[in-house]
Amino acid sequence: MSGNSVTLVGNVTRDPELRYTASGQAMAKFGLAVNRRWQNRQTQAWEEATSFFDIVAWREMAENIGESVQKGARVLVTGRLEQRSWESQEGDKRSTVEVVADEVGPSLRWATASVVKNERRSGDGASGSSSSRPSGDPGPSYADEEPF
Repeated sequence: MSGNSVTLVGNVTRDPELRYTASGQAMAKFGLAVNRRWQNRQTQAWEEATSFFDIVAWREMAENIGESVQKGARVLVTGRLEQRSWESQEGDKRSTVEVVADEVGPSLRWATASVVKNERRSGDGASGSSSSRPSGDPGPSYADEEPF
């Protein structure tokens, strides 16, 4: 296991946006809000902080997310952090850190879910998960595109 792995549990902040690269690879992107709550030992008051993350998923998982995940849903995401840089139309250098998802699923702590298994897709031998690519392969690059 590499040192770059992250697991997040939070609420989806916007419906996933499903796009396709020029080569036809599906990519889904959505926002995730992760809340942290703790009790201040000095005041005994509860305090809260929220962190926001952009989640990116590829291939069949991206399509499944587009059909299954909606704004407000509580999900678990495991993946890796990846920094992406580009130049804006005005020539400014931009950069962002995203979570590239390996797995996305519903949180069953406060809700129930019905899971429908997809049939295997033919052609590339993939079983419907992004883990079918070789280890270390980050998947298709979309460095020429601005984040959405």
